[in-house]
Amino acid sequence: MNSKTVAQLLSQDVTLQDVSIKGWVRTFRANRFIALNDGSTINNIQCVVDFENFDEALLKRVTTGAALHVTGELVESQGKGQSVEIVVKTLEVLGDSDPETYPIQPKKHSFEFLRENAHLRTRTNTFSAVMRLRSSLSFAVHKYFNENGFNYMHTPIITGSDAEGAGEMFKVSNLDAKNPPLNEDGSVNYKEDFFGKETNLTVSGQLEAETYAMSLGKVYTFGPTFRAENSNTTRHLAEFWMIEPEVAFMDLAGNMDLAEDFMKSVLGYVLEHNKEDLEFLDKRLQDAEKKLPQAERSPMNLIEKIKFVVDNNFKRVSYTEAIDILKNSKPNKKKKFNYIITEWGADLQSEHERFLVEKHFKCPVILFDYPADIKAFYMRLNDDGKTVRAMDILFPGIGEMVGGSQREERLEVLKEKMKALDIPEEELWWYLDLRKYGTAVHSGFGLGFERLVMFATGMGNIRDVIPYPRTPQNAEF
Repeated sequence: MNSKTVAQLLSQDVTLQDVSIKGWVRTFRANRFIALNDGSTINNIQCVVDFENFDEALLKRVTTGAALHVTGELVESQGKGQSVEIVVKTLEVLGDSDPETYPIQPKKHSFEFLRENAHLRTRTNTFSAVMRLRSSLSFAVHKYFNENGFNYMHTPIITGSDAEGAGEMFKVSNLDAKNPPLNEDGSVNYKEDFFGKETNLTVSGQLEAETYAMSLGKVYTFGPTFRAENSNTTRHLAEFWMIEPEVAFMDLAGNMDLAEDFMKSVLGYVLEHNKEDLEFLDKRLQDAEKKLPQAERSPMNLIEKIKFVVDNNFKRVSYTEAIDILKNSKPNKKKKFNYIITEWGADLQSEHERFLVEKHFKCPVILFDYPADIKAFYMRLNDDGKTVRAMDILFPGIGEMVGGSQREERLEVLKEKMKALDIPEEELWWYLDLRKYGTAVHSGFGLGFERLVMFATGMGNIRDVIPYPRTPQNAEF
């Protein structure tokens, strides 16, 4: 008899058939009802044991967390809460779980406690739902790009360049930390290092992706990136995943079209394929919000928020227009914002972005044409000399979700920008080569995958949407 998954059994109309199932015990009530889960769905299947027909010593081993193999007859359920259940014929304990020490007992656990037990936290409903959604979103990303003619590119994790100019990078070296080779001036001689130069973990695959876009036309990366930023906020990780498409012959308007279509597609995919997980997380969020004061509650529940993005056209607004709206807004005039907007050139904060989306336009917003001073060197300078062809997509509840731009394709302009920022030409000679040999308009964007997972799951802390978070002072597991 082939084993079926819990998801398969619960979706079947056919009852009165012999079935075989393997999974982990969530609860065992009244020495009779086993709730079994195998990770295929948020729902458990109820296995009904006639305890008089089973050895008492065996039933004592049926504890929360134990792995079981059950065979029996699938019948229509007698009780509430499930359509079918299994009347158990045979019961085998595949792996015991000591009830005295097993951390994930059937009670409410704090997320902090579950982070300390991250290797077991997917045994809970919340984290199994989050990680199934993460998996679905990941599949939807690849599906979208594959169906739209993109080539998937693996960009290097070890790099000699700093794409963002952030400077917050992890060094990669195999030199003796206690006794490194030194130059005459006392600095470390990286010529003797493994790669013969100073190298770091990448902060972005964008620059390398641009090189491939300029020959393959449409490419995307989806890989790990690293920031050595000593930040302990709910929105920062030292290791996270980035999605970065780059397209040749595409201008800023095309870039905005692509990003909007992409976001609607991947979120639409989970609305269709992860209904039960989303409904569970939606209810969890609503229950949590009931404990908050009315003013702090979200105006939309989780599923409404996702549909808000999928069903609405994104409003396109220039940075300049957005600054005027914010300057004249009630919260700015009454000094309700934490950061008061007084002049053009200000870097927008999450509270400003959310105001534009949730209160002013009441739809997702794409801001474009940002001041050059607050954006990266590779963004194309507009004719006004003050702004660049950048764009950010703003979502409800979270603010910025996507950041992108039309890239600077003019060699002399790019050289000038690099010179102004002290970026040595010899470090990015290959990047400049793209502007010498067949340069053309091209654009792309970046999306932090964990931020997307946070939005789709309603989780408030980025550490709860990645299997094993890497943060300052923490590299456990």
